[in-house]
Amino acid sequence: MMSNHEFVPYDILVLLSGISVSLYVFIISTVLGCAMGIALALTRHYRFPVLSQASTFTSEFLKNSPVLVQLFLIYFGLPIFLGINLTATEAAVITLTGNTAAFVSVIVVSAIASIDKGQIESARSFGLSEVKILSKIITPQALLVAIAPLIGLAVNQLQVTSLISVIGVMDITKVGQILNQRTWQPFVVWPVIGMTYFLLSFLLAKVGKRIENKLKQHQHWENI
Repeated sequence: MMSNHEFVPYDILVLLSGISVSLYVFIISTVLGCAMGIALALTRHYRFPVLSQASTFTSEFLKNSPVLVQLFLIYFGLPIFLGINLTATEAAVITLTGNTAAFVSVIVVSAIASIDKGQIESARSFGLSEVKILSKIITPQALLVAIAPLIGLAVNQLQVTSLISVIGVMDITKVGQILNQRTWQPFVVWPVIGMTYFLLSFLLAKVGKRIENKLKQHQHWENI
C-alpha cells in the first residue's frame, strides 16, 4: 500500500501546472509593465504638467514599497474600494504589472538621460519632429543602455512571482508548499522548487543576453 508521504507521478503534472501559472503571471505582467513603464518615463522626460509629478510619485511609491504589501492591498483592498470581484491571479498580475512599471520607468528615464543632449538639440534645429527624434535618435541609443538592466529586472521579477502564493495563486511556490505538507520531505521538495526557479531564470538570462548581443551587433553595423 502506497504511503501518503511518497511522491507520485501526478506530482510532476502539478509542478508543471505551477510553472505554467508562474510564467503566465510573469509574461503578462512584464509586457503590460514595460508598456506602462515606458509611458511613465516619457511623461517624466517631456515634463507634462501634473502627469510628470504623478508618474514620479507612482514610480517611487511602487518601487520603494514591499511587493507583499502591494499584493494584499490589491487583492483585499481593491475589490472593496471598487466593488468588483478579483481573482488571486488577476490581483497578482495587477500588482506585478505596477511593480514592473515602476522599475522600468526608472531604467528608461536613466537611459534617456544618458544620451548627449546636443544630438537632440541639433535634430530640433533641423526641424525634426519630436516623434522622429524619439524614434530615430532617442530610442535606439536608450535601448542599448537600458537592455542590460531590463534583463536583470526581468530575472528578478520572475523570482518575485514566488510571493504570489501568499494570496492563494497556485504557482510554483504554492505547489511546493502543498507537496511539502503532504510528503514531509522538505529536503527534496524545496531543492526541486529552487532548481526550477534557477533554470527558468538561467534560460531567461541567456535569451536576454542573446537579444542584447543582437542589438549591439545591429547598432555596430548601422554605425559603419
